Amino acid sequence: MLPFLYPVILAQTPAAFVAPESAPQRYQIEQHEIRPLPGQLDSIPVFNSNSPEVVATEGILLSTFPPQGTAVPQAHLNKPLEGRFDFFAHHISRPAGEPRTLYQGVMVYNAGSRPVTLKVKQAVSYINSHDAPFVDLPPRLEDPTGRVFSGPGSRLAGDIIRGVNQPYFPAQIVIQPRELRMLAVMPIPISSARSTMMRLESTGPVHLANLALYEVAEQSTAIDLNTDDPNPVTRTTYRAPTMGEWRNVAVNGRLVSPRDLAPYESAHRHIYGRVAGISVGSEWQATLTDTPSTATLTIPERGQSFSYPLSTTDTGTHGTEQIQSAPMLVRYGDTARRAHGNYAVHYNLKLPLHNNSREAQTVAITIQTPLKQNLADRLVFLNPPEDRIFFRGAVRFRYRDDFNRNQERYFHLVQRRGQRAEPLVELRLRPGERRDVQVDFLYPPDATPPQVLTVTTMQPRMILTLPPAQP
Repeated sequence: MLPFLYPVILAQTPAAFVAPESAPQRYQIEQHEIRPLPGQLDSIPVFNSNSPEVVATEGILLSTFPPQGTAVPQAHLNKPLEGRFDFFAHHISRPAGEPRTLYQGVMVYNAGSRPVTLKVKQAVSYINSHDAPFVDLPPRLEDPTGRVFSGPGSRLAGDIIRGVNQPYFPAQIVIQPRELRMLAVMPIPISSARSTMMRLESTGPVHLANLALYEVAEQSTAIDLNTDDPNPVTRTTYRAPTMGEWRNVAVNGRLVSPRDLAPYESAHRHIYGRVAGISVGSEWQATLTDTPSTATLTIPERGQSFSYPLSTTDTGTHGTEQIQSAPMLVRYGDTARRAHGNYAVHYNLKLPLHNNSREAQTVAITIQTPLKQNLADRLVFLNPPEDRIFFRGAVRFRYRDDFNRNQERYFHLVQRRGQRAEPLVELRLRPGERRDVQVDFLYPPDATPPQVLTVTTMQPRMILTLPPAQP
């Protein structure tokens, strides 16, 4: 057995979806250039727990512990994390037996011979039943204060972009050699979803485990002094799991079952699977320019557009042949081969817009959800879009407006499959003018790729002048 100690401490891919077959619809085609997104994912590892998404039993969701001394060695991926890394988890509680509150416990183990300090640089977690209920929202709402959200993934994405750090997470914990610590213990009520993200940094290697245990029922008997009945009354109370119970599931537990659909590919079907492992890449930082050797992004001709796909997968690159899904460092064999969807990945994009024409031009920037396809010269939309939400989350734009004032604007977007969208930002560029636009787009949990970032030079708006009324 592992020599674990007992301190008293508490603190991706979209679901195994199948490439869809579109029902007969009225298609709208926008013919223009689709460009691969410059840059690439960074090398920050991400403890990425999303399989099984629906948790029906107790056990291990994801463990990078060493397998020696454990009852089920194949439940542990034996991969330490060190320095800067992220933690992401998204799970739904639907008990298969007695309806009880599920607890998600994040455990840290120091297998080394020196103490390790684990710093929590930022941490946010929400559940839909209390913190962030799913509500119907318009396709676009400006949200300067962070009070617009629908679901835990939507709220998490907006808060991470804003730099929110929830106070009930510890600022840091110190893990002694061969010691176990609980970094967080979080309830997930029945039929609720919880999304969690933490940006972490350790001074040495640590192993993490994401565990699931139900609340524990305890019975007590007592005589009710408010009545004349001499018979004792039995009462049932519920409590969160203890440190010993968390340790027991880490050492002796099995992987949570039932499992999600495993990855599968054939000529007629593609199942991505859900993510459970360590993915590589927390941020995609890029400056979007005409070529790698130039410093500006020339705006399109008047009435024209170009687009950059975001969060592309291997079956839908829009003709760019660029798969943005994060690779997996380690994973369970029945889970996704890549972190398809890039849940919680921050797209940090700079657009140095340049008007090289001799006339003033109005430029619009839009985020849209076209159909997934592999054509490099067009986007395909549905009118009306399908009644399936493919994206709900926040995006931030920072730029100088037409009056040379610095702007920082947040928008909450809700987009359905095949949905076109109205521009989020419009700028009037003088001849020869360059102006930078910074886009921060954190891919929210519970969304389905791909989306596109589109730059359009707009046609002049027609102004109708009426003759004066006759006397």
